[in-house]
Amino acid sequence: MRVATYTRISTDEDHQPYSLEAQAERLEAYVRSQPDWELTRRFSDQASGATTERPGLKRALAEARAGRFDLLLVYRVDRFSRSVRGLAQLLEDLDAAGVAFRSATEPFDTTTAAGRMMVQMLAVFAEFERATIVDRVIAGMERKAARGGWCGGSRPFGYDVDPQTGYLTPAPNEAPLVPVMFDRYVHGREGARALAVWLNESGHRTKASRPWSHTAVLTVLRNPVYVGKVFFRDNLHDGPHEHLVDDKLFERVQALLSERGDDYSKRASATSPFLLAGLVVCARCGKHFVGTSAVGNRYRYRYYTCFTRQRYGTKYCDAERLPAEELDAAILDALLHTYERTDLFDKAVAAAQRRARSEHANHEQELAVVDAGITKAEGTIERYLSAFEAGALSEAQCGKRLEGLAAKVRNLRQRREELVVAVQQASATAPDAGEIAAMRHHIEHALTDGAVPARKALLQALVHEIRVEGRDRVVPWFRVPGGANPKVRALARSAPPGLHNANLSTELPGDVLSLVGAHAKVRRGGYRR
Repeated sequence: MRVATYTRISTDEDHQPYSLEAQAERLEAYVRSQPDWELTRRFSDQASGATTERPGLKRALAEARAGRFDLLLVYRVDRFSRSVRGLAQLLEDLDAAGVAFRSATEPFDTTTAAGRMMVQMLAVFAEFERATIVDRVIAGMERKAARGGWCGGSRPFGYDVDPQTGYLTPAPNEAPLVPVMFDRYVHGREGARALAVWLNESGHRTKASRPWSHTAVLTVLRNPVYVGKVFFRDNLHDGPHEHLVDDKLFERVQALLSERGDDYSKRASATSPFLLAGLVVCARCGKHFVGTSAVGNRYRYRYYTCFTRQRYGTKYCDAERLPAEELDAAILDALLHTYERTDLFDKAVAAAQRRARSEHANHEQELAVVDAGITKAEGTIERYLSAFEAGALSEAQCGKRLEGLAAKVRNLRQRREELVVAVQQASATAPDAGEIAAMRHHIEHALTDGAVPARKALLQALVHEIRVEGRDRVVPWFRVPGGANPKVRALARSAPPGLHNANLSTELPGDVLSLVGAHAKVRRGGYRR
């Protein structure tokens, strides 16, 4: 009798009542105790018995159909299957292959009707036992979640799990970064991809020490654990762990995530030929205006059209289309006029100082994380160099690793410089009249004589938002250029010198525009809170 054995565990060896090794030893002893039995094949799996999709089991069935053994021996029926339907199918497959089935600890003979009935009854009990275990585990985890305990799985970024209490505790090297991510998403108007790029360029990594992706950023932004919640089986429970994000900030992020969703009008507009692409917002439906065009008998007419109207029709938004040339000209005129108002800059700087003071704690926390990362990376580099000098590591072993660590240190140092500037914003001062006049002259020159890509880059950096209430009321808001604004730092040569050196970044209102009539008209407006 050619005998094959099959063993299975569903979890790790340390928590099994009978491990793979113990099952194998007892099966081999059982084979030796039987006359004319010879052990020819061994199959094993580490998977749940609720499914038959197991590599070892599939291999056993394939070799049974190939006629390589005459009997399949298991330690217990529940090692073979914990499903009545699954067991019936497996026994049918073995029977079709002419292979008998036997359990070493449960006496039955599948060649008889009574034996097959016994096997089916054992399968029923095995399935019942599995279902009972699952119910008990889930009930225990639900009680644990209701008390605010962490129920296992991948820990959220920014937290560790206390092995004594089972509660989440802030991770010193990660927690300070979480509120910064939320803040930049709302106030910095950065998307998930932009945040991922910033995190990677700043030297930060995920909890698995991998580069950030936009999906990893979205996972953080959507997780209610940062406002003291524990999620388990579609239910949110209050947890005793420390909040990393303010409730109002978290709600604003969720609203913004919902608003952006699949809205293509809010995606990157760098390839659009329209100067104000991605900046014009409809006051009626909240969507952005997109560039559209219409062809007449002789000319091509360009417009800015509300995304909702363009996609779904005027039934859902009846905002008027705006002629692109007139709106572009009106915005340029309003921008230059704004730079004639030194009083607006004074008020904008005061607003920037207030915001910088409110964000001071976040910047200080991230600065501490960056300093710790620099110290850790430099210590690792030193250990690699010591091992290389001592002959314990070859150049091939440590060369590539040292290059990666050096790049990480460079990114962290660059981020440290940015944070130092951000911390200093609280004491920012407004540019004087001469500096504002110089910036205005440079902007006017760039917008008049510069190429289209340069003009567009400048407008994307200096225009915060253009809110359209109607053709007779278009309200632009401009940015005060500053070193804390990544879009300003990324400008091409057309950027005026002051853009790179200012220590403030905030918004100030421009003129209220009217596009009624053949030509754009500007109605001068003052500072509005």
